[in-house]
Amino acid sequence: MRYEPISAKFFIRNRENLRGLLKPNSIVIVHANDIYPTNADGTMGFKQNADLFYLTGVDQEETVLVLMPDAVDPKEREILFVRETSEHIAIWEGAKLSKEKARELTGIEHVEWTSGFEGFLQRLILQTEHVYLATNEQMRANVVVETRNARFIKDCQARYPLHRYERLAPLMHRLRMIKDAEEIRILQKACDITGAGFRRLLDFIKPGVGEWEIEAELLHEFVRRGSRGFAYLPIIGSGKNACVLHYVENDQVCKDGEMVLLDVAAEYAGWNSDLTRTVPVNGKFTQRQRQVYDAVLRVFRGANKILRPGNKIIEYQKQVIEMMEEELIGLGLFTAEEAKKQGPDKALVKKYFMHGTSHHLGLDVHDVSPPHQPFAVGMVFTIEPGIYIREENLGVRIENDVIIGKDSNFDLMGDIPIEAEEIEAIMGRDRAPSGPCA
Repeated sequence: MRYEPISAKFFIRNRENLRGLLKPNSIVIVHANDIYPTNADGTMGFKQNADLFYLTGVDQEETVLVLMPDAVDPKEREILFVRETSEHIAIWEGAKLSKEKARELTGIEHVEWTSGFEGFLQRLILQTEHVYLATNEQMRANVVVETRNARFIKDCQARYPLHRYERLAPLMHRLRMIKDAEEIRILQKACDITGAGFRRLLDFIKPGVGEWEIEAELLHEFVRRGSRGFAYLPIIGSGKNACVLHYVENDQVCKDGEMVLLDVAAEYAGWNSDLTRTVPVNGKFTQRQRQVYDAVLRVFRGANKILRPGNKIIEYQKQVIEMMEEELIGLGLFTAEEAKKQGPDKALVKKYFMHGTSHHLGLDVHDVSPPHQPFAVGMVFTIEPGIYIREENLGVRIENDVIIGKDSNFDLMGDIPIEAEEIEAIMGRDRAPSGPCA
């Protein structure tokens, strides 16, 4: 198997935790994501609804989970609906989950075919008062395609207008933001695979290599170690491309004397890692590159010290901005006097550091959490400060993934090279320039 098995006990715990947050006489209904089309008869790769996966572990389309904790019949307190396999489906797509396999995977005893969902819905929903439905409430979400859950919400509300509809998302956010030991195990695996990919690149990057070739090396290493590939579109930006935050073209040749920014990471079993490193193409930092790199690394370490229980994201970002201001002054990008005049918006700092420092990480790369939630033990965050000097065609970002602990944070990427000296030492061998695909 590609992935190490995930214990059904994990998904059983997750459902039990959710039940503890529901109002009396409630029903929860969560649908799988659709398989989205491209052109002609093409489709995109399937990506499961993260909440459904968190509650069941089922990575299959046309799946529905129904929870009704107060059902009179104990057999109807948890029902999983999965797509039934036919001979045609088995030939063209491969066999889908059997009822037996679905029970083994999820720990749910009552499994039905999805074709029978409508028949159950009418009978079950009329026994309840509160209906919890799934929506995408990630704060930065920009949803332009109607999801299967969104279609169901419209249909359900039209058919049963007098029920009390509840948002499932805030409850799922509360649960998912604190990581279970099983999640930490999987996240560590994703980070280890990412680290192996990065080490491979340090032996590969040199003048004349194409950004796309770097992407190919990573994909090879990730997949051979059991990942399905990138956790997100890889950002591989050399020279001035490193100053474009979401640069994904990866179509330029790395040149001698440039830096290359690598925002690249692997997924594993549905969970995601998130790494950024910036390295010299020729294996040796120039004095200026080293100055900027060390400044970012100091901010990274300072941020790790204040990413602690009780702090909040807004205050945390302000504190990081203060650290960054000192470093930018030290780099000669503006003076202390100019900094005093820039105003509370910190426009001079944001010219060179314009993004947030940290975000939750998990089943989604930008994982969910309630707004304004204080940092707490068990949360997993990225730490990713950066300095982008467009007038010098120089951008540096450093990023690791950490678990917030009681006494200190644990760096899931602590074994991945981050010191400039270590990066130079690994890259430090004869490097004859080569052309693309040489």
